[in-house]
Amino acid sequence: MQDIQSLLLTLLLISWGVITAVLAILVIYRGTLSSREDDQIFIDAAEKHHYDEQQALVAKMTRLTRPIITLAVISGVLLLASAGVWIYGGLKNF
Repeated sequence: MQDIQSLLLTLLLISWGVITAVLAILVIYRGTLSSREDDQIFIDAAEKHHYDEQQALVAKMTRLTRPIITLAVISGVLLLASAGVWIYGGLKNF
């Protein structure tokens, strides 16, 4: 039983680490996109490509919102599950 619990804790922590690493990469990527976004653009018809670039950046940032929230929730659940398994094992051996 101790081996199963140890294996479960290890798998939970590894999956939490992978999910959290992917989450960090997405947050950093969104931050780099956000740094290239302009708050206001004053353009005329000749510089419409700047407007199109900004709209593409906003669309990318909007598409990243749902995966970031989902990964954050999964990361939190995995962390709480790991803590629960660790505490349960500690109390059982107490």
